[in-house]
Amino acid sequence: MNNILLSVQKINKSFGHSKALTDVSIDVRCGEFVAMLGPSGCGKTTLLRCISGFVTPDNGTISIGGVDITRVAPNRRPLNTVFQNYALFPHMTVLENVSYGPRRAGTPKAEARERAAEALAMVGLGEHGERLPAQMSGGQQQRVALARALVNRPKLLLLDEPLSALDLKLRKRMQIELKQLQEKLGIAFVFVTHDQEEAMAMADRIIVMSGGHVEQIGSGNEIYRKPATRFVADFIGDANFVSCTPAGNGTLRPSLGSEVIEHVQTRGAERFTAILRPEHISLMREEAPGMSMSAGVVEDVIDIGMLSTVLVRVGEQIVTCRRINDQATLTRGDAVKLGFRPRDLHVVEE
Repeated sequence: MNNILLSVQKINKSFGHSKALTDVSIDVRCGEFVAMLGPSGCGKTTLLRCISGFVTPDNGTISIGGVDITRVAPNRRPLNTVFQNYALFPHMTVLENVSYGPRRAGTPKAEARERAAEALAMVGLGEHGERLPAQMSGGQQQRVALARALVNRPKLLLLDEPLSALDLKLRKRMQIELKQLQEKLGIAFVFVTHDQEEAMAMADRIIVMSGGHVEQIGSGNEIYRKPATRFVADFIGDANFVSCTPAGNGTLRPSLGSEVIEHVQTRGAERFTAILRPEHISLMREEAPGMSMSAGVVEDVIDIGMLSTVLVRVGEQIVTCRRINDQATLTRGDAVKLGFRPRDLHVVEE
């Protein structure tokens, strides 16, 4: 059975001479939580606006449930959008704000209020219907906006950085609540964010974008452990980039460490870069069996709570390492041996 709800196929969009989207294709499954992640200007919000109908792509198709909606007006699409600015009507009560959509669609007043009350109960605000938006906290206003988007029972909910205006602790709490609500309702969510941790914490799959095109689609674990490109490795978490040269017989010799690594070329690349995550590096005084080793000197130690980031100079390269603070103290100028397992290097072809 085909469980694809949203299908975007080869859409392009330019604004004047500026290319915003280039041959973008994505699928979203029924009941899936998908995050669109990338830096400012990568095209993620333009893609969301194409899906919502506020921007028309130059070419390509967008369909929901197998029905082409590329040229369908926004108010006739089976979806709703939660914006960064919640845009609540200040003169209306919370219940009136949420029931506004059904009323505009011709739903009788009593039924619209009943559905609005149900939507508010879903987001934990069942007792707050008679309050004005100004009497609500930022987190409560976010939930009102969510209830307003859910009241029309859309097949798909689009969220454009809805948590960005909240403080850090509240944002983390809302991430948990939003994910739990999505799982409870079984509605597909497409969530735009530039926050890597937010995407990793909430999404079933992440679409990483850069320069108007899709770099990689996969689970947070896949994208972190096996980034498809150097950009993805650099954007998702911290990474050390290790240049590699062919060593014959299907192997590469990294510029860091003492061991060659196996690699099967997939597209005839001439340059290779291996990604090594900081947490995969051990710092020690002596060499250890099974580890690829390099000698280095500590450049700096940055303590952040239980973890420290240690910068080690190995030749001309500064290598970032991460370790727990209860280990032996290191200071600037200490000679160390840097070790990692060869299998922890992930090669990308350039």
